[in-house]
Amino acid sequence: MAVTPVFIVCSPRPHVGKTVVARLLSEFLLLKNGDITAFDINLREPSLLDYLPNVTETADISDTYGKMALMDRVIVDDAMAKVIDLGFHAFEEFFTMVEEIGFIKEAARRRVAPLVLFLADIDRVSARAHQTLRRIIPPAQLIVVDNEHVVRGELPAAMAEERVIRVPALPTFLKTYIDRLSFSFTDYLRQEPDSSTELHQWIRRNYFHFRELELNLILQR
Repeated sequence: MAVTPVFIVCSPRPHVGKTVVARLLSEFLLLKNGDITAFDINLREPSLLDYLPNVTETADISDTYGKMALMDRVIVDDAMAKVIDLGFHAFEEFFTMVEEIGFIKEAARRRVAPLVLFLADIDRVSARAHQTLRRIIPPAQLIVVDNEHVVRGELPAAMAEERVIRVPALPTFLKTYIDRLSFSFTDYLRQEPDSSTELHQWIRRNYFHFRELELNLILQR
């Protein structure tokens, strides 16, 4: 039975590669499905809205109206995949709301499948945030993203117990290249004839991980 996926890409810390992961995921879903709806909850630029303005809208959860406006959009079983790029400043507020309104149970009732992609780090703030997520998000719906550019070594033990996606670190010159606002991961795959290049392989590997996540969602239902 088909479900409507809602991917929540998050971290309580800045500069961990969250928006890069949200961009990769959004472009994968666009390539596969033809359309998505993305929500940008960030204070600082650049953010998802800057990279994918045609499918992204800003969301503000600083008040009750903004929270309900967002939830009304993401709780709908309309077969449209959704991506939330959740800024670090809104992490606690967002997941407090998720718990208070019973979002996980309501989503299941409406055939909506939330999946939380948590960008790992080794600091105490990230450890506490991960503990919070383990308390309110079912294990099958919590994915730890090990960005090797940020976590240079082993993941914290508690995070390593989760389902883990590893994003290999890119050389600095390639990281600078993909950070350009005009850069598109999918366009690069289409336009670069040499599939053996490091960036080509890196994008394909990440797209493959996202494909596996989607298949797991289907199998869980």
